[in-house]
Amino acid sequence: MNETVSMIVALLTGIVLGVFFFGGLWFTVKKAVVSKIPALWIFLSFILRISITLLGFYIIGVKNWQHLLLCLLGFIAARFAVIHFTKALDAKQVHLKKEEIHGA
Repeated sequence: MNETVSMIVALLTGIVLGVFFFGGLWFTVKKAVVSKIPALWIFLSFILRISITLLGFYIIGVKNWQHLLLCLLGFIAARFAVIHFTKALDAKQVHLKKEEIHGA
């Protein structure tokens, strides 16, 4: 495989892993707040998210350290993207709930 293509794949894999990890964390917190057993949600989600993420980093990082670094860069970039989008979603939900309460 061409080196440039493999570096792009490593970066995209990091982005996917980041969206999975941080999006899953956001989803877990949302579900745990209304769950009867929040500790179970948090524990199982942590095990699943960490396992898949570490496996992905291991698979990408076996080739060489540059791929691992690009994967980490994509992972961190995805963190900021997930934070941005989840803030927008939460703000929209709060706004809709306020309209529902006030009947507007």
